[in-house]
Amino acid sequence: MPARKKTTRLTPVGKKIKKARTDKKMSYESLANDTGFSVDFLKSVESGKVTPPVGSLLQISRALEIDSGDLLKEEEDRMQDRIKAYTKRTASYAYTTLTPGAENKHLKAFKVEIDAKKDHEGVSYNHEGEEFVYVLQGNIEVMVGEHVNALGPGDSLHFNSGIQHLLRNTGETDAELIVVIYNP
Repeated sequence: MPARKKTTRLTPVGKKIKKARTDKKMSYESLANDTGFSVDFLKSVESGKVTPPVGSLLQISRALEIDSGDLLKEEEDRMQDRIKAYTKRTASYAYTTLTPGAENKHLKAFKVEIDAKKDHEGVSYNHEGEEFVYVLQGNIEVMVGEHVNALGPGDSLHFNSGIQHLLRNTGETDAELIVVIYNP
């Protein structure tokens, strides 16, 4: 009988966040005050019902004083597994870090993919600092506050990420972009 192949089970990002929060004896209310997110949103993240965008993960990791790289690596590994398995992504928003090892730095860059005709479900977000978006392919909208910015390949946008914002793919094909986040 052949030996069974050893598989590594990944800990979901929500469980990592919950463990860090409970290890620090931090209440949902305290984490909500430190991040600006609602208690309901934080509970949804911890339960795995919501996959938070990069900016949200950075805010949560900063509030919990944990290495954001561990949370982001998990999401990158998950994304690669989904691609290899040729399964439809359960979330319409996937990202890969372009600045590994920059967990404790102010500037972080990501390659972001958003499925056609999708936005990041259930949440708009904001985080301290600035954000720069450059579209490689596809057509997206970036809603900053109440202002809608339509971007296509080669277009870019720089904005105050402290303002509520939402990325949405408005095109018929998947969108790919570079997002650079500055957190002071």
